[in-house]
Amino acid sequence: MSEIAEKFGIKQALKDLDLTEENNGTSTGKDFFSSGDVIESYSPVDGALIGKVKATSRDDYEKVITTAEVGFKEWRTWPAPQRGEVVRQFNDELRRLKEPLGKLVSYEMGKSYQEGLGEVQEMIDICDFAVGLSRQLHGLTMHSERPGHRMYEQYHPLGVVGIISAFNFPVAVWSWNTALAWVCGDACIWKGSEKTPLTSVACQNIAARVFAENDVPAGISSLITGDYNVGEMMTHDKRVPLISATGSIRMGKIVAQAVAARLGKSLLELGGNNAIIVTPDADIKNTVIGAVFGAVGTCGQRCTSTRRLIIHESIYDKVKDAIVKAYKQLRIGNPLDENNHVGPLIDKDAVKNYENALDKVVKEGGNILVEGGVLEGEGYQSSCYVKPAIAEAENHFEIVQHETFAPVLYIMKYSGDVSNAIELQNGVVQGLSSAIMTNNLREAERFLSVEGSDCGIANVNIGTSGAEIGGAFGGEKETGGGRESGSDAWKIYMRRQTNTINYTTELPLAQGIKFDL
Repeated sequence: MSEIAEKFGIKQALKDLDLTEENNGTSTGKDFFSSGDVIESYSPVDGALIGKVKATSRDDYEKVITTAEVGFKEWRTWPAPQRGEVVRQFNDELRRLKEPLGKLVSYEMGKSYQEGLGEVQEMIDICDFAVGLSRQLHGLTMHSERPGHRMYEQYHPLGVVGIISAFNFPVAVWSWNTALAWVCGDACIWKGSEKTPLTSVACQNIAARVFAENDVPAGISSLITGDYNVGEMMTHDKRVPLISATGSIRMGKIVAQAVAARLGKSLLELGGNNAIIVTPDADIKNTVIGAVFGAVGTCGQRCTSTRRLIIHESIYDKVKDAIVKAYKQLRIGNPLDENNHVGPLIDKDAVKNYENALDKVVKEGGNILVEGGVLEGEGYQSSCYVKPAIAEAENHFEIVQHETFAPVLYIMKYSGDVSNAIELQNGVVQGLSSAIMTNNLREAERFLSVEGSDCGIANVNIGTSGAEIGGAFGGEKETGGGRESGSDAWKIYMRRQTNTINYTTELPLAQGIKFDL
């Protein structure tokens, strides 16, 4: 255990979460273990080995899917409020273990401790939402055109739901899916990121304990671990009717094609290239706060991170100077130390992508306003700490058109009407999150209108980063079109059925068709 881990209580957190030096990477709620290769989890905070997890083999996967299928057949018969009660108890455990789980998220992923706690709070919030939802899985009743008939819609559990999550939100995204899917009556198989395997095992430990106490059938919460090969076991499996995948656009296209080839359903949450429009009527102070947190929070590794700042030419220099000044105040270092604003990138591959992006923007004609670079020396032993950078750029630059999962912010001018800024904002293939900073009602409404932002999320006077549980989360275009979390996102985890009941002694046909025997 490293000095930092000892100082900030990671050893105790691992103990609280029932994690050992050798951890199980495959679990269905029964005590069988993975037989695959060993995955070592190193912290980007200090480069230290946290623990080891065994990957899921093909034989392991078959045990998981078979157990999940059997468990689902019983679980779907439980009344939804009863399933909600199990989720409520799971939520109680999350509240009890919020601090150790938040610390592990911070230490294994590299986000700040406050963001780690915030991620666990998202888990708590979605469980609260799901418990209420368990009494509201309603359909519609419709009037039939035939006398003596009643029509209605109802929703049934879908089956086994496969969840593929990314390293940047190693626990929250899983809970967005499972909390809803569980109350809907589904079984869930989760492939967490191989970059953050211990947080996945920790969550499965919590769920397995609660489920065992309630005699929930084995397999309703299952975990598989490994690289993309393990994920492919699910994406090609006809026994998994829905795949919910969070990750890059490249990964999403592969998943979508594999699932579509077997006529399954996919829920995709992919890349973002999110912009904030800053109009002449913007509150500059709030703009700076929203833009800086959006760009550097989680070291720029959020799908909702702010990548582009589109500023009206009349206030361009004023906003630019304010943003540059704010960057000089950023403290980069150990994310468990709450005095720091920015932690490390996830690994050295992410560092290379960051460096390549800065090289490319210069080659394309951009101007570096805040220098980037890799930090070295005491406190930066993992070689994953980088300086958040700002570059003046044009929207059409190839590097600007792509999502760089790192703290690189591109700023650019627009002139004339706000419609010109909206055109720039929409001028990328991604469509996740967007924002406008303005106190002009007409500009705000234009931004939210059918001619405005083409993103799944559109905010006024707040940044692009972060979302509340109550609203559906997701984006359009190459972001994938999926919706998770609040609103009516629960419907993706169920199959819809239209029912017609004839309570007469006659059999009239629809559309007035006559068929006499």
